[in-house]
Amino acid sequence: MARSPARTSRRVKQPIVDFHQDELDHRVADLFCGHTQHVRHDPPWQGRPWVLTELGRSKKLGFELDCQKCEIDKTVDTVG
Repeated sequence: MARSPARTSRRVKQPIVDFHQDELDHRVADLFCGHTQHVRHDPPWQGRPWVLTELGRSKKLGFELDCQKCEIDKTVDTVG
């Protein structure tokens, strides 16, 4: 039985361009590529206290996150 070739993971970094809240009031980062990514402060699993304030979020604009969706495909999320 032939094995499929190993898939190499490539990290795709995308800067945060804005934030919005989803229907459950969780914060979501809007990335330059058009994809979105939840950025929750949920201790002890995820420590992101900066997401709780407008000032904290504004300081993270331009910060690059690994966009897992870009690693998989190039489709764009729809917001709203």
